[in-house]
Amino acid sequence: MSDRLARLLGGDELTWLVDRARTRLERGRPLTGSVSLAGATHGQRRAVETLLGRRAGSGASLSVSLEEVDRVLRASGACDGLAEAVALLRGPIRDLAALAADRDTAWRTAFAGLDAHLDGRVADGQVLDGRVADRKVLAGWRGWLDSSGLVRRLAPEPADAGSLLDRLVAVLERLPSTGVPIGRLAAETCGDAHALDDGRPVATLALSAARALAGLPYAADGGTDARRAAWAAVGVHLDELSSLVLSLGLPGDPIPGEPHVRTLRQLRRAEPIAAGLVRLCENPVVVAAAADDLGAACPPLVCVNGRPSAAVWRLLGLLAAGGSSFAYHGDFDWGGVAIAAAVHERVGFTPWRYDAASYRRAAGAAPLAGRVTPTPWDPPLSEEMRRRAVRVEEELVLAELLSDLAAPQAKTSCW
Repeated sequence: MSDRLARLLGGDELTWLVDRARTRLERGRPLTGSVSLAGATHGQRRAVETLLGRRAGSGASLSVSLEEVDRVLRASGACDGLAEAVALLRGPIRDLAALAADRDTAWRTAFAGLDAHLDGRVADGQVLDGRVADRKVLAGWRGWLDSSGLVRRLAPEPADAGSLLDRLVAVLERLPSTGVPIGRLAAETCGDAHALDDGRPVATLALSAARALAGLPYAADGGTDARRAAWAAVGVHLDELSSLVLSLGLPGDPIPGEPHVRTLRQLRRAEPIAAGLVRLCENPVVVAAAADDLGAACPPLVCVNGRPSAAVWRLLGLLAAGGSSFAYHGDFDWGGVAIAAAVHERVGFTPWRYDAASYRRAAGAAPLAGRVTPTPWDPPLSEEMRRRAVRVEEELVLAELLSDLAAPQAKTSCW
């Protein structure tokens, strides 16, 4: 940079003028027209007058013609015009549009692995068996990642985000699980046994995906119990002692006729259980009432207690391995249907007063809200619930359920 250019345009009083010109160049705009400075100081006004060789006018604002500055610089021999002057004074001109396009490309690349996973495709374009259907439920969650800006807050740079999302995909490849400790899942997918600890970036993303798979709101409420329940819904347990399942009348219960709670730790060491037909309910009140009314005469009954925990899945797996079959009842609402659908997909069941005919007979007045969910064990049920739009909780049909339990010889499909 020449001394002449420094004297003409390099002073502090003209910094604003050079910066305005640089901004225009970086945005791809021509150096034409004027730029103005409101509230110009006496020094800034004198600097413009020295540069242009004339009075800069009066008034509160200072206006400068960029074409006039360009002509002055060329005539002085200081440089080849204003554009060159800006580069000499401030360094190379950036192409902001190109930089933005490159950054957008980098972010798309960062998300490419996750999007391929959700689309059910691998690098060579082959469809992964079953992946597309399994991952449709995550489409809304994927949009939420963009709208919430969560990934960009956790990893502001695309390269860091790409690494984070690759680890997330490795976790998603294992979900839902049939029952895995969270530390083991973290170690096997992320190479770090603590990667899924609360507060870690990949844990934050994976937990939101787990909640999406379970049909829960994507953003966690921060509570330990909510976190445990969300992970349990996809077969991941935080520890073997806090994951529980409630049952009544199963072989091996320590006190006949009394509800029994098993931990996941106990069940992981258990052998398959042969129990014949096992009734499944959604709410603990059914188990408590059955124990009060029937005691030891109650046939095998297991409570999934909302979203099944890892212990619930383990017990159902042991019962299935022992040759047991299942009859299911739950709340007639879309959350209850989603729970039933997960159980039906995992172990299968015959509906226990949990079909369209039973729903029509059940009394209820609470409005039904939420997203319509298919009922593959009885397709008309979903349509009937959508049409009637009434929620019926399990407690409202408790008398009928207890009557069925008192007469276990009744044909399940007729309940």
